[in-house]
Amino acid sequence: IPAGIGKVNADWMGSLPSQLRAMPLKHLAVPGSHDSFTFWVDVHAPVGPDQKAYVKYLATMFSVLAKKVMVKWSMTQNLTFREQLDAGIRYFDLRVSSKPGEVGNEIYFIHGLFGHKVRDGLLEINSFLSRHKKEVVFLDFNHYYAMEEDHHMYLLSMLQDVFGSKLCNNCMVENVTLEYLWEKKYQVIVFYHHPLAEDIPVMWPGSKIPAPWANTTEPNKLIQFLETTLKERAKKGSFHVTQAILTPRVNTVALGFFWGLRNYLVERNLPFIMSWVETQRPGVDGVNIITSDFVDLTDFANIVIKLNNLLLCEHNHKPR
Repeated sequence: IPAGIGKVNADWMGSLPSQLRAMPLKHLAVPGSHDSFTFWVDVHAPVGPDQKAYVKYLATMFSVLAKKVMVKWSMTQNLTFREQLDAGIRYFDLRVSSKPGEVGNEIYFIHGLFGHKVRDGLLEINSFLSRHKKEVVFLDFNHYYAMEEDHHMYLLSMLQDVFGSKLCNNCMVENVTLEYLWEKKYQVIVFYHHPLAEDIPVMWPGSKIPAPWANTTEPNKLIQFLETTLKERAKKGSFHVTQAILTPRVNTVALGFFWGLRNYLVERNLPFIMSWVETQRPGVDGVNIITSDFVDLTDFANIVIKLNNLLLCEHNHKPR
């Protein structure tokens, strides 16, 4: 396991002081990871349906070469799922797809190239949660590719089969505190951005977890965007995701061809982005869930979790 990442944060929610357990989760700082399942990419799978035509063209032109480039660009997380949970990550940004041409309704995690079967990932989360009863995860299913109604029904019933009574019912966001979740033995909040989930009580709508996306390669523009969207955060009714993420462009992919996403965009700019994160505060009008690329490059999770101490100082200095 890379330096600074171990099991130190495996039980961080359960270890929070009592004042914070009683606070709505929308006011706590929670570390998340972006395109969470890209730590394993199947080089032999067909190019995923989320890619633009130019990549498909590349794939036919230089079959193996193009896939190698895409592996570089889509490996935005280096830790396995369980390692991310042990490191303290509690929010996962998920994109899923069927494999076109494959018989049956199997669903896979995707970011560029196909990764794991969704079921395997969910089982891995579930076994972590069964061992760590006071930890809670947010699973944000926000992009679906090559999925018909049957695929959605398959995935929706899989989520209910795997997590069962750990699934939190969709309710008022302001009521969701750790104390409330522990009392009900809820450990999983699933956001399912699709109308087919609307009538299922344990599926939360995407509108309750806005995640504005800066879509820029420039750190200054990213910070400006994050600050503006935090100021505009709704006062009631939703969690909030701050995506501290730089996005590769087509020409950046060409430029970064030999370096890969990691060296080209991330290592250069991560210190700048992390120092911005360190100056944030959770609470009303503050940050909530923060996602970043490469959770193994910094003690990102530690930095985000520690922001919650600011709420304690505030709490202790309130006039009696």
